[in-house]
Amino acid sequence: MPVSLLHVRERLLRWPGGARLFDLLVGRKAPYFASIRPRVTVLRSGHGEATMRHRRSVTNHLGTIHAIALCNLAELIAGLTTEVSLPRTMRWIPRGMTVDYLKKATGTLHATALPAGMPQQAEAAYNLPIDVVIRDAADDPVFRARIAMWITPRATRPQ
Repeated sequence: MPVSLLHVRERLLRWPGGARLFDLLVGRKAPYFASIRPRVTVLRSGHGEATMRHRRSVTNHLGTIHAIALCNLAELIAGLTTEVSLPRTMRWIPRGMTVDYLKKATGTLHATALPAGMPQQAEAAYNLPIDVVIRDAADDPVFRARIAMWITPRATRPQ
């Protein structure tokens, strides 16, 4: 049986540098997310949090954090939260995202992901919305997203 993502993270957190190693492993598995250099700060069933620093590589022509970098942070933490919340018999893929840009984003940002409900085991596919709010250092919301996660049963392999 494969080891769960949450189990891997919990094991790594026991070691110095383990949190950073986990972040690097996430970036290795999904290289596009590595471009924003996220830091996963909280990850448990039904809740996830991550941060992203304001760096030149994520800056737009206005000197603020680029809108797509915000979308990347939102999708990353929504996906990780979904992954650790699902029953092992289910899988997920993002199906859509609606976003609101609330304020110019600068500085270190903090994203929080919360599913609209807890994922359940099911025989048919269903949509699970994940709400993400990204806040700046003053705790002001700068971005809000609702990500539609498409939850489906895992294919069973013949014995």
